[in-house]
Amino acid sequence: MTEFTELWTAHRRVVRDVAYRVLGSVADAEDITQETYLRLLARGDEPLDDARAWLVTVASRLSIDRLRAHEHSRRAYVGPWLPEPIVTDERTLPEDRVTLDDSVRMALLVVLEQLTPAERTAFLLHDVFDLTFDRVADVLGMSVAAARQAASRARRRIAAHGEARFSVDVADARRLSERFARAAADGDLDGLIAALAVDARGHFDSGGFYPDASTDELVGSESVARQLLVGVGGRGLDFETAEVNAAPGIVVRRRGRVVSVLALEFAGDRISVIHGIGNPKKLEHLQ
Repeated sequence: MTEFTELWTAHRRVVRDVAYRVLGSVADAEDITQETYLRLLARGDEPLDDARAWLVTVASRLSIDRLRAHEHSRRAYVGPWLPEPIVTDERTLPEDRVTLDDSVRMALLVVLEQLTPAERTAFLLHDVFDLTFDRVADVLGMSVAAARQAASRARRRIAAHGEARFSVDVADARRLSERFARAAADGDLDGLIAALAVDARGHFDSGGFYPDASTDELVGSESVARQLLVGVGGRGLDFETAEVNAAPGIVVRRRGRVVSVLALEFAGDRISVIHGIGNPKKLEHLQ
């Protein structure tokens, strides 16, 4: 039993990492992690040649099944569907942290949402989690050549979207986030516009819970800033900068309860994209 516990402790995080990146849901990732644990437990004393690869394979198959089961609800979703945000601060226990790297940035996850389940999974398993294409093909139930093609299509589509990486210093990005948060708290439209790129874009995922929230992509600093003020700005809320999906972002609270999370992208000395998540169901894990 000690050996089993050590094995699971060593690989539990990678199971959750895979599930979150495939599904974009913290709650679903926790469910997949628990189900993978039960599958491992059911093996008993049967040896594993490569425990990490086996666990990643199981978690991936379970995640794909759940992704396909959710396809109808995703299509019927009101407005843009954004992944559940990961907010990390000093209160987050090490064992509860999803591994944070470029593959968890909101910019990439949003692009992954536009790929087929096969493309998304092939890219993640090979390019992020270092599985061989033999393993990837086994997970997806296709030939090795088809798995390679799926990963290649994913890379092309990600490249076409100019998948975001920091083009500013992290410290500068944090200062810009703080400036933006102050302007939002004060209901300062001019201050918000000044922090945004002229061609800034905004996506606001309210899941239909907030009728004032736009269901379309907003383009232009003034349009994005005005929508933000309509949604949450200047209403006696607390705006706190935090790490959101491995990048500086903002958490909005009302009397201590999270009501919105803003994941930000940066270009030069301005904020170029805001991904706003306000659907209460997607914030439950942060309460």
